[in-house]
Amino acid sequence: MLSSRMSNLHPYIPGEQPKDRNYIKLNANENPYPPSPKVIKAVRSAAKAHPEKLGLYPDPDSNELKEAIADMLNKSGGVLCRANLEKGKKNGSGAIVSPSEFDKIPFVVTPDMIYAGNGSDEVLSFVFYAFFDSDRKLVLPEHTYSFYPVYGGFYDIPLEKIPLKADWTLDREKMLEAANKEDSPIIFANPNAPTSLGLTREQVREMLEKAPKDKVFVVDEAYVDFGGESSIPLLAEFQNLVIVRTTSKSLCGAGQRLGYLVANRELVNAVTTVKNSLNHFPIDFLAQTAGIAACRDAGYYVKCAQSVAFERDDFIDFLREKGWSVLDSQTNFIFCKKDGVNGLEAYKKIKAEGILVRRFDTPGIEEYLRITVGTHEQMQALREVMKEI
Repeated sequence: MLSSRMSNLHPYIPGEQPKDRNYIKLNANENPYPPSPKVIKAVRSAAKAHPEKLGLYPDPDSNELKEAIADMLNKSGGVLCRANLEKGKKNGSGAIVSPSEFDKIPFVVTPDMIYAGNGSDEVLSFVFYAFFDSDRKLVLPEHTYSFYPVYGGFYDIPLEKIPLKADWTLDREKMLEAANKEDSPIIFANPNAPTSLGLTREQVREMLEKAPKDKVFVVDEAYVDFGGESSIPLLAEFQNLVIVRTTSKSLCGAGQRLGYLVANRELVNAVTTVKNSLNHFPIDFLAQTAGIAACRDAGYYVKCAQSVAFERDDFIDFLREKGWSVLDSQTNFIFCKKDGVNGLEAYKKIKAEGILVRRFDTPGIEEYLRITVGTHEQMQALREVMKEI
């Protein structure tokens, strides 16, 4: 009774969502902080003032949300942890935010350069459908976001997985060689998951200059707000660049399911066509309300991103002092292992103490733990456990 397509499906396995115990949850790269109080207020006010809108279809194009996203990117430069907060100055929504000199975008991001959807996973699904074909391979790193191979199987897209270098960085030369050999598109996360390492904007530019110009080049920036370098400024130079982002990480919104992409208008229209062929009303009224309020209170999320980055760097120092090998992270998680310590056993010991971290069975990274950065109190609790490992 099943279709032949079902044989190619290998579902994504998310981090544990236990129900039998109240764990400290550091296994799903969620933000440990709640959304801005202004988000909570906006959602409550919208539901109370306009209950009828819960019974009506929402704006199918999320126009106000796209305006808010574009405005936030222009004001922050696309990397929240390096954005400036002007002390003592506030507008109607919160602290005034300005981009660091390094992150300034050399043009104005406009709403028609934005596509918004139900989390970046849905956005990625539409990207796969719109730009990748079953008659040529998609080039990607061997170790990267594990949903890419899921969509490859779902859409019957062959994959060319390029091993990482010995230092866990992307092998850009071999990725380009594979892409140019068959005129293939490229996708990778930057910073990458689960390794936590990122390419510089100049390194991405060099790849774009050498990659096929008639194929889409996708950079997934889910974690860039915690210290990476956004490729948004490169949109002025490269018409085939697509940047996928999410509110789940730096905007404390994993429960809201909002993601978006930034690209030239033609590519945005292509993804919109895919959306309108599947679900004309993708983002619900309250989720749009929450996303708009979050973007308008960017100052709150600048502080959250900076807090996460501080705790991350402090915990990396602690782990290295205890003999752990830790990659330099530009994300809200840490990728680490300890020589002589079995990764599965370490994971089990930490779980037994009421803390969840992530471990993958994937060959090559099975001895590593991926630890989401939590609050100061959560990381202190983890310190006490890991001292004994």
